Amino acid sequence: MSDEVQPGFVRVRLDLSYDGSEFSGWAKQAGGRRTVQGEIEDALRTVTRSPETYELTVAGRTDAGVHARGQVAHVDLPREVWGAHHDKLLKRLAGRLPRDVRVWALREAPSGFNARFSAIWRRYAYRVTDNPGGVDPLLRSHVLWHDWPLDVDAMNEAAERLLGEHDFAAYCKKREGATTIRTLQQLSLVRGDDGIITATVRADAFCHNMVRSLIGALLFVGDGHRGPDWPGKVLAAGVRDSAVHVVRPHGLTLEEVGYPADELLAARNKEARNKRTLPAAGCC
Repeated sequence: MSDEVQPGFVRVRLDLSYDGSEFSGWAKQAGGRRTVQGEIEDALRTVTRSPETYELTVAGRTDAGVHARGQVAHVDLPREVWGAHHDKLLKRLAGRLPRDVRVWALREAPSGFNARFSAIWRRYAYRVTDNPGGVDPLLRSHVLWHDWPLDVDAMNEAAERLLGEHDFAAYCKKREGATTIRTLQQLSLVRGDDGIITATVRADAFCHNMVRSLIGALLFVGDGHRGPDWPGKVLAAGVRDSAVHVVRPHGLTLEEVGYPADELLAARNKEARNKRTLPAAGCC
């Protein structure tokens, strides 16, 4: 698959954020469900007075209820449309989009840029509180309440055993033809002064439900139901464990997407499309 933009078109990078509470996820769906992609594409079509819809490609599709602070997407627009509207497009989108989604930056992308395949990492945060009184009502749409006291040190001990390149089949919802091999670069938890525990999760990519499953396993360690070695044993087993719960989506936020230098974009795109396998065990 080529990342060459069609003649007469310009690839535009969008940096955006949204509150996922009222969305049925990022991707457009049949049946009229409200999605982030649908809202932005409709707004783009309206403010550019275009007869057709220009489809967005996103760095990472988020599920229903998941938020984003640092999402990235791209869209290929006809050069005449970009030329006529680019200086006013950001403000016009602000006036057309609903208040739970914002586009913060629009700019012509460098050659070879692809919001999905150019990314070298995605960083999520999951927020949870074990306050016996529950969640601050002003944060209820962004913080999970766990009604058992949590040992953050035990959770971090368990998290360290999950780092690196592994087959995360035990923590993913399997999709036909897709690999579950990922490189988990960071998984760490910090309790803030407000008592909210923030888990930072960074990887080159994530398979479906991976972050929420990992957090579910760590919560089971944090509240004492399992030991710190248990999540690593589940990973090594390579199959879903009924004790690993996929936690609710509202505590999860896509915080940032990382990209290489412009001259490395083409190589990254090719690498990201290769289906990965783990090195064979044994010799040498």
